[in-house]
Parts: sequence; structure tokens; C-alpha cells
Amino acid sequence: MTTTTDNAQDENLNPDVETATEAESSEMSMEGLFASQEDFRKKLNSREIVKVKVIQTGPEYVLVDIGEKKEGLIPLSDFKNEKAPPAVGSEVPAVLDKRGGEERHAILSHTRAVETIGWDLANKAFEEKIRVKGAVLEVVKGGYIVDAFGIRAFMPLSLSELHPAFKHHLPPGAKIKCHILEIARERRRIIVSRKQVLEEDEKERRGQVMGEIKQGEVLRIVVAKVGKDSLLVRYHGIEGIVRAEEVAWKNTEEALKTYKRGQRLKAKLMSIGDKPPTLSFSLRQLTPNPADTLRRRFQSRSVVKGKILEVSDAGAKVSVSPEVTGFVPIHEFGHEPQLKAGDPVGAIVLGVNQQTYELNLSIKRFEEIQNRKIIAHYLKEAPPLTLGQLLANASDKDNA
Repeated sequence: MTTTTDNAQDENLNPDVETATEAESSEMSMEGLFASQEDFRKKLNSREIVKVKVIQTGPEYVLVDIGEKKEGLIPLSDFKNEKAPPAVGSEVPAVLDKRGGEERHAILSHTRAVETIGWDLANKAFEEKIRVKGAVLEVVKGGYIVDAFGIRAFMPLSLSELHPAFKHHLPPGAKIKCHILEIARERRRIIVSRKQVLEEDEKERRGQVMGEIKQGEVLRIVVAKVGKDSLLVRYHGIEGIVRAEEVAWKNTEEALKTYKRGQRLKAKLMSIGDKPPTLSFSLRQLTPNPADTLRRRFQSRSVVKGKILEVSDAGAKVSVSPEVTGFVPIHEFGHEPQLKAGDPVGAIVLGVNQQTYELNLSIKRFEEIQNRKIIAHYLKEAPPLTLGQLLANASDKDNA
């Protein structure tokens, strides 16, 4: 054990051993460097994509290091779609375009390298159905030319917006996200869709909004369209409707005319459906029901006075007050069946009509009550008979 330890210590203290180790490491490092350079040279000559270091940027060309103390040139125009020319010392992808000689530099193409990388990335994005970041390069007839991974792709106008688009809305330079719908590398053809991304985002957003609302809640909505029998509205972009019967308690046609497109309202959420219009709202539910108000003001079997407004075969319409009307069915007329407009009448309240918000009235029952009151009053007022009157009545009966 002692001998082994001493030998190890001697090796560590021996400068010749240390020098040998460094030399071996240096030799391995040089071998790796040569192998790397050889691999670079093979890829370059085979016109594969290589990374080259920028030495200098000139007015027309970018000077790059291609190994073995040789330099190559990349046209500066290859970087026109990039924010700025490459900085000295940075590495850029390139592919050999023309071989060099003793007196001329090799010409490399950064554009072809970027396109090749772009096609590979585009194929991967298409196969994996992932989103692609792009930018509008040109506005053309029927759509847009979009830069996707450095490749010129076409986006039809119909696939540029969430809803049908009939004119261009995206300016050159606009940043977009899209899906690759079709790719044909041999024909250098790519079709992209921004609409699909917008639909995915809208579906996610709608799901989030729908998960936060509950039936019976009061929400803020925006009028999208005023129809003849409804209001089409939107809640955070989700389609909704206020049907005519839910716009107002009465005079719905007139009430509909008071609303305008873009108007913001509060409404009560009545139901949530699966198909557009998804949400159903009510405006009238936020105001008191006129029928309930009438019931509290005019209780059943109470007496009202009014004036006949009009008479029809069904009955008579009565004005009880400037804002309250009632209706007397023909079978509830009194002893005077020939009523006419302007006649004052008294009536008994039978209830409230839920559809017309009028009082249901009866003149006949009012007269019956009045007659009973008269009879009761008469009986109460008649004086009792005296003893003489009773005896006289009895004598008259005996003589008869």
C-alpha cells in the first residue's frame, strides 16, 4: 500500500509526466480541429448549409471565413430582408454558389441557405400543425404575399380574416400568425391561413367567456342590429338576441324603434344555447311588471270609476286614469247594454289581463252591489209598526 502511494506521489511531482499529458491533450485537440475543418470542407463542397464567420461588411459583399485561411463573399443583397447587415464576428448560414480560385473568392449564398432552412421548418410546422409567425410582404390581387420562415407564401383574402373579407385590411409589414394549409416544395408553393388561427383564438376566448357567465345575471351588451321582431346583440363578441316580447312589457314595436346600432345596454341573461345566437337576453325583466303594479294598485273586487272610450262586439274599453285602461266583456255589461263612448261608468275589478295589461272589469257586478246596498239601506231605514197598526191590520184580516 505504501509503495503504491509513493509511486503516485512521484508521478504527480514528475514534470515529464505532466508535459506528456499536455502534449497528448494538445494532439487530441488538433485532431478534433482537423476533423472539424474536414467536415466543414466536405459540407461546403457538397453545397450543404454551413455556418461561416463574418470578417468584414462592404458596400456590395460580406466577407466571410471559409477555412484554411480562405475567404468567401456573400452578396449584401442577401440580407435585405433582415433588420441589418450581419455584424463582424457573427456567424451566418450560407451555401456554396460558385467555387473560388487562386485569384478569386468563392461566392456563397445566404438567401439559398435561409430558404432551405425555411422549407425544412415549414415542412415540420405543416406536419405538426403548429402556428407560424409571418409578416405581410405585399398586397396582391386576391390576397397577400407573406414571409414565413424566409419563404414567400400566399394567403388568400378569404383566409385572412375571421369573418368573410371583401377587401384588404392588412398593410405591408403587418406581423401575423398563421397555419400552413398546403405545401409543395417542388413547385415552391405554400398556402397559409390567418383565419384558422383567429378561429382557434376565438373558440378559446368564447369558452372562457361562456364559463364566466350564469343564467339570471345582468350583463352589459351592445346592439348589433335592430330587426323588425328582435334586437341582435353581442356580449364580448358572442352573438345574442333580445326577442320582441322581451324588449318591453307592452308596445314592443314602438319600443324596438327607440334602439340604435352600437348602443350599449344592460340586460338580463335568460338562456345559453349551443347555436348562434348563443345568448338570449331580456330588457323588460329589468323593469317592474305592469301587471304586478296594477294588482297592487287595484285589488280584486275593488270599485273604480271611469269613462267609456270605445265599444265593440266583444265589449267596452274604459279609461280609469290617464295611464290605466280597463275592459268590460259584453257579458259583464249592466242593465244598460247600449253603452257608448263618453258614458261615465262604475265597475268592479275582476283582475288584470297579462297580455294587454288592462283591468278586467264588470259593470253588472258593480250594479248588483249597488242594488244590494240600496235594499240594505231601505231595510235599515224602514220604521217599526206600532201596536195600533198591528191591531188594525189584524181587524182588516178578520173582516175579510
